[in-house]
Amino acid sequence: MPDLENFTPKVTADGSFTFVSQEFGESFHSHYGAKQESFFKFVEPTQLTTAAQKPVLRLLDVCYGLGYNTAAALQTIWAVNPSCKIEIIGLELNSAVPQAAIAHHLFDNWNCNYIEILSQLAFENQVQTASLKAELLIGDARKTIALVGESDFSADAIFLDPFSPPQCPQLWTVEFIKQLSLCLHQDGLLATYSCAAAVRTALLSAGLAIGSTPPVGRRSPGTVAANIRGWGAGEQGSRGEKFPLCASSSPLSQAEKEHL
Repeated sequence: MPDLENFTPKVTADGSFTFVSQEFGESFHSHYGAKQESFFKFVEPTQLTTAAQKPVLRLLDVCYGLGYNTAAALQTIWAVNPSCKIEIIGLELNSAVPQAAIAHHLFDNWNCNYIEILSQLAFENQVQTASLKAELLIGDARKTIALVGESDFSADAIFLDPFSPPQCPQLWTVEFIKQLSLCLHQDGLLATYSCAAAVRTALLSAGLAIGSTPPVGRRSPGTVAANIRGWGAGEQGSRGEKFPLCASSSPLSQAEKEHL
């Protein structure tokens, strides 16, 4: 059984809690608001309220962590369409992290109806119901993403939420992001909190179009990426111009383009 006492809840500005990773020396979520980050940096940019109209919606949560991003997705999708069938694959290095989130009751102030689901996923690594099929793959994401690819999982939304590029560079490489892009549905969207030039360049190099998402409590925006498979040649030539796909995303500014 992992040592869950290594994790101490730390309150963030919106009243929700996060942990600080001893291994990476960073918080798992923004101190500006852990809960609001999940909704505004991941759920909104991937347009889950629109995608929820589909009969089946597939989500890949890279660096599952406390489970906040998946919780926000479940809450959003089923609020729009309670009959939507959801398939989730989460990638997480340390099984103790989601287990500690449950043990410390971090979802108690979420008004979240899915704590039982999140608890089962954290401790048993899988959930199967009539409306949900979820699996948590524990280990190095560079290895577990290969399993996702081999399963032909085609995600409508990908949440890319590792620790920062300086602390966890291995999950921001062109090679890793290319593997993610191969798991992204033709009409799917990938969202991340990072706007680092190297990250955006890696997304472009993996064949994705990119746009900016609004800052959440800080000056720096996030990034949303779309698959360009199936685009016409003219559209591919303007990969950075196809946004906004929705109100919460916008094309890169001239300064952002020059920074790449």
